[in-house]
Amino acid sequence: MVLGKSTTANAILNNPEYIKTKGTINFEEEDITNMKTDEISRKGIFMSFQLPEEIPGVTVTNFLKYAKNKVTGKPVKIFEFKEELTKYMSELNINSKNMERSLNVGFSGGEKKKNEILQMLILNPKLAILDETDSGLDVDAIKTVSKGIEMFKNENNAILIITHNTKILNSLKVDYVHVLINGKIVKTGNQELAKEIEENGYAVYK
Repeated sequence: MVLGKSTTANAILNNPEYIKTKGTINFEEEDITNMKTDEISRKGIFMSFQLPEEIPGVTVTNFLKYAKNKVTGKPVKIFEFKEELTKYMSELNINSKNMERSLNVGFSGGEKKKNEILQMLILNPKLAILDETDSGLDVDAIKTVSKGIEMFKNENNAILIITHNTKILNSLKVDYVHVLINGKIVKTGNQELAKEIEENGYAVYK
């Protein structure tokens, strides 16, 4: 049984710590229920974590190059990659020195979340699942994350934002808002639903 929003996201990516007991997961008319996580990633699904992992000894730049190579299955063109990386770093206000630091090691919460958005922009998935990317961020950091989301979205991709806080939605134009309680969608609406939740909370839906 799926009991939560983050659990749902992890089930989609087939996190081995979660066991699916029934049902299927279809993406672009293909059953991906039992695919391995890396296979699902190559299908075009990306997930940003609530608590991004730290990887000592692997620089942010090398991680991004390796991930892009594995997702696309093509050699990374260094000049184009650096140009793209520089552009996104500037837009997200990321210190260039961070690129040569070990991935997320010693980074602040805001820096880690910006890195997640940077990964999303570089990998350019078809579906991006953002698991509480706004958690623990101040107002300025939330605006930067929202900016990255706006830069990413277009008619050929989709973004699923998992959040307990509606503040991140204030800077975004969203198509749908779903309220998920105990594994079930109990309410669906548009941007106005987010405003209602901000004013009245979630208790009315329980």
